[in-house]
Amino acid sequence: MLQRSDGPRPINVHELWEYRSLIAALTARQLQVRYAQTVLGVGWAVVRPLVSMLVFTIIFQRVVQVPSDNRPYQAFSLAAVVPWSYFSTVLTGAGDSLTGSSSMLTKVYFPRLALPISAAAAALVDFAIGFALLLVTIAWFGIVPSIWSVIVIPVLTLAMMLTAIGVGCAVAALDIQYRDVKQLVPFVLQIWMYASPVIYPLSSVPERYKALYQLNPMAPLIGGFRSVLLQTGPSDWHSIGVACLVSLSIGLSGMFYFRFRERIFADVV
Repeated sequence: MLQRSDGPRPINVHELWEYRSLIAALTARQLQVRYAQTVLGVGWAVVRPLVSMLVFTIIFQRVVQVPSDNRPYQAFSLAAVVPWSYFSTVLTGAGDSLTGSSSMLTKVYFPRLALPISAAAAALVDFAIGFALLLVTIAWFGIVPSIWSVIVIPVLTLAMMLTAIGVGCAVAALDIQYRDVKQLVPFVLQIWMYASPVIYPLSSVPERYKALYQLNPMAPLIGGFRSVLLQTGPSDWHSIGVACLVSLSIGLSGMFYFRFRERIFADVV
């Protein structure tokens, strides 16, 4: 029986582990729905970043002539497009996770956090395919990634996941009651992308704005992707470390807020 309780609720990691089979099933369902009745299927995971790379290259390299840290702009842009696409997909999927599964919320009990977590897990498939395309592109241009990339890339990916889940959980908790919230997400993501070094390098940000700029955790995280994969220069480990801590804070805060609001989900769905 579904019960309503007041007050803050802790994040029950043990319960999430017990429901790992459900999370896996929800992840598989999201992948199936995403690519059902499509001609290319998972091929879209290659087409989307490839088209973005080509558009950015034509507009921002050939027309605007944005610098690319002495690396081919194709590899430079793709090294940011792949992680950014993962981040935006997780945030959007987590934000829609409650309204997309409204029928489940009133019928059976399960840890509601399983929904945004499964969105993050499903996006890992696209990320893996996009990352493989990135590695092929890097190899094509004869760029050898740093040996540290084997350790750093999973850490940066986890930090991005935590940031996206945290913000996505907050969006989901608000969206289920205030449906206007979903309409704001595309605008927020668009502004967030331009406030992150996706189409331009971190080095082009004026020094007087860098402290403020790097309050955005995605800025040093994307910069970290480029520095270890493209060898664009020394990695700013301090900024990356701070970004990871900020990502952890955002992730935990968003999930705690989600748990706090969880008591009203069944009432307003």
